[in-house]
Amino acid sequence: MTESPAHGNFIGGRWLPAASGRTTENRNPADQDELIGTFADSGAEDVEKAVAAAREAFPRWRALPAPKRGEILYRAAEILVKRKEEFSRDATREMGKVLAETRGDVQEAIDMTYYMAGEGRRQFGQTTPSEMVAKFQMSIRMPVGIAGLITPWNFPMAIPSWKMMPALILGNTVVIKPAPDTPLSTVNLIKALEEAGLPPGVVNMVSGGGPEAGAPLMTHKDVGIVSFTGSTATGRKVSEACASAFKHCHLEMGGKNVIMVMDDADLDLAVDGAVWGGFGTTGQRCTAASRVILHKQVYREFTDRFVSRAKALKVGNGLDESVQMGPVINRPQLEKIESYVQIAQDEGAKLVTGGHRLDKGPHAKGFFHEPTVFGDCDPKMRISCEEVFGPVVSLIPVGSLDEAIAVGNAVDYGLSAAIYTRDINKAFRAMRDMYTGIFYVNAPTIGAETHLPFGGTKNTGNGHREACVQALDVFSEWKSIYIDYSGTLQRAQIDND
Repeated sequence: MTESPAHGNFIGGRWLPAASGRTTENRNPADQDELIGTFADSGAEDVEKAVAAAREAFPRWRALPAPKRGEILYRAAEILVKRKEEFSRDATREMGKVLAETRGDVQEAIDMTYYMAGEGRRQFGQTTPSEMVAKFQMSIRMPVGIAGLITPWNFPMAIPSWKMMPALILGNTVVIKPAPDTPLSTVNLIKALEEAGLPPGVVNMVSGGGPEAGAPLMTHKDVGIVSFTGSTATGRKVSEACASAFKHCHLEMGGKNVIMVMDDADLDLAVDGAVWGGFGTTGQRCTAASRVILHKQVYREFTDRFVSRAKALKVGNGLDESVQMGPVINRPQLEKIESYVQIAQDEGAKLVTGGHRLDKGPHAKGFFHEPTVFGDCDPKMRISCEEVFGPVVSLIPVGSLDEAIAVGNAVDYGLSAAIYTRDINKAFRAMRDMYTGIFYVNAPTIGAETHLPFGGTKNTGNGHREACVQALDVFSEWKSIYIDYSGTLQRAQIDND
């Protein structure tokens, strides 16, 4: 057996062990016998060093012209393209989802890096005519300073890129703490940036747990913005920690997303979308379609087709190209899914298929759960309202579009929704009335692209968006500039009476 690699923190352009010397293991959730590597188990002292390196690098990085910063990001994107397959396989090994999906994960990082490289030449402000004579005015963006990034395990390269690339192109420096389950993909992303010529200290990484490394990062006085993706419960703690210091805070949190299937829908297409939306990434997406609201006229036919497809899904190690659904990320997540299966049954939901962990034969060494469907669900059941983050889908019958929209909106989250219908009027009504940040017509609730804003309403987020040019607003401040060349004192609003 070859010895598994050891990975340190990345601080000031160097790979360093944790100050404590402690390490943690990263193992394959599909096969716990496979040790992917060991990683620094960081604490407050490591965070302090990383923030200090980011603080020292900030003046030089900010002063580098934005187009030059963009050139570095462009080179990093080119490196990601060349190493896409290698990085995809690493992501499958540490996160578990199938190779087709991790290739998409890495591709999102490529897309975001290219996109933000271009923003080096497009950080547009405003120029407007003044109400005074001989006076010019404009607005420009300023970087916030040091960005503290706390990222989840389900998109181990895409989500770090969503945060890191807009922060960097604006002239911020970065300290990132990846999820303990998936640090290797962040290491790979940083190595691409390092190879592309990113100066030391501009990006720093500390690996470890939330209380040990994440909390000191988000409360550090020199960190100007915290960008967090994860659960709503943890996001609330991040928000509270940032509020006392008036620190900028960007949150992307949970979802209880819905597909609405109307009586005139193309059922073949709707079933395809619901299978992908519900069981893609083993249901471990904030945009997963964990609720399907079905018009009563198509409820039985859709259910039969959907359940048949769910039963036929091949579950296993994501490195096997024939596998369609991989493992759950870890044991606590598997146990959470099992607890929700029991809650649903206790509430009276009908278990149509699945409902059990898979722990025999090829599944014995991993964290696997059957694709699970509950039928005849009441919209107020916990299984219909709360985020499970696993391969569990609730089917809810309704009698009309109005009822579907009311049920769809009746949860604490507002990330993504979809409707399947052939009626353009129904599509536009749902598009207008669903209070979500993302909406799809005749497509599932997953499939966002980097050049539109990503984010949600209600308990899903705090009003900011990732991706597209809206991400620049998260990591920058606006400065309004007035230049008076009249040679006299002009008092706006007073002398303009």
